[in-house]
Amino acid sequence: MSKRHLSSLLAVAAIAALLPMLAVRSVAQSDAKTGKGGGRGKAEQKDTLTPSGPTPKTADGKVDLSGVWTPGLTFTNMGQVPLQPWAEEVYKERRANLSKDDPEGHCLPAGVPRISPFLQKFVQTPTLLVILDEGNIHSYRQVFLDGRPHLDDPGPLWMGDSIGKWDGDTLVVDTKYLNDKTWLNGQGLPHSEDLHVVERFRRPDLGHLEIEITMEDPKAFTKLHTFTRTYLLRPTWEIQEYVCNEFNVDQDHLVGK
Repeated sequence: MSKRHLSSLLAVAAIAALLPMLAVRSVAQSDAKTGKGGGRGKAEQKDTLTPSGPTPKTADGKVDLSGVWTPGLTFTNMGQVPLQPWAEEVYKERRANLSKDDPEGHCLPAGVPRISPFLQKFVQTPTLLVILDEGNIHSYRQVFLDGRPHLDDPGPLWMGDSIGKWDGDTLVVDTKYLNDKTWLNGQGLPHSEDLHVVERFRRPDLGHLEIEITMEDPKAFTKLHTFTRTYLLRPTWEIQEYVCNEFNVDQDHLVGK
């Protein structure tokens, strides 16, 4: 991680202190950074960066989700997840311990559906959607659009197995086979290996991407839980290299209580 990221990360940490659903550690490897050509990191009184226009389509008539996107503060969106008693106790313990054992804070994958405020780049082909993360461990997701079924019980995976199908102009992504090592947010919201995530991707216009996320986990939740994130297009920006292991600022601060 280069020195040009440090000042913005400190600023984000100050903002994060005001966000009740954001863990102390989750910002240390989060949020927009100042960079060449993008103007990132400057305070904006109003949104002048998001372009307007019609929803772009691919050659085969599908909605084109491609682009460099920022989730802004909607990365914290999750609401009150209905937890089983055991999961509620784990959540309380992790929060009381100031997220000391957060896997993402130790440079492990964030999992699904957890994200950070860093940029994400969507690259779409007729048979594959690839989501590239600037943050976390500079990781990626593959969403297969070629009609294949889910893998035949591959065992628990960090990012799961994601299969996408089009429902009109909405891409419905079904993800399963997730391990239970990841946290759903920076404060330690737990889940089991039965976690099943369904995301509905909609691009209502050129500059906006809406993702409705439904989580089901009969071992950890008492019922289904749905929430929404909204991404903004940044057509002049590009994701940049970020290596968590090179300058892991979280590691020195995850001391617990």
